[in-house]
Amino acid sequence: MGKKIFEKNENLENCPVRNVIDRIGDKWSMLIILLLAEEQVLRFNEIHKCIGTISQKMLTVTLKSLESDGLVKRTVFPQIPPKVEYELTLRGKSLLPHLLALTEWANNNMSDIKASREQYEKVNA
Repeated sequence: MGKKIFEKNENLENCPVRNVIDRIGDKWSMLIILLLAEEQVLRFNEIHKCIGTISQKMLTVTLKSLESDGLVKRTVFPQIPPKVEYELTLRGKSLLPHLLALTEWANNNMSDIKASREQYEKVNA
C-alpha cells in the first residue's frame, strides 16, 4: 500500500500534499497566514513589525508566493504614497482550521518533543 502512495505522488507537481506542504511549510508562510487570520487586514510594515525577525525581502517573497497560490489577497490603493493591504482569501481562510489544529498539537506536545530531543542527544552524543 505504501509503495502505491509513493508511486502515485513521486512527482512534486502531481502530489497535492507535497506541493502544499512545500509552500506553507516554510519558515514564514504559516506565521503570516495565522497573523492575517487574527488581524484580518494588514499593511506590509504592520506584518513586518508583528513578525519582527523576517527580512523585508523574505516577507516580500513569502507574500508573493501566498498570493500566487490564492491564499492571500493584495489590494493596492491608488494614492500617494501607495497603500497596499493584505488579507486572507476564502481559500486561505479554508486552510485555517488545519493550521490551528497543527498549532494546538504543537503547543500540546512541545515540552515532550523537547524532552525527546534532549534524550536523543544524550543517547547519540
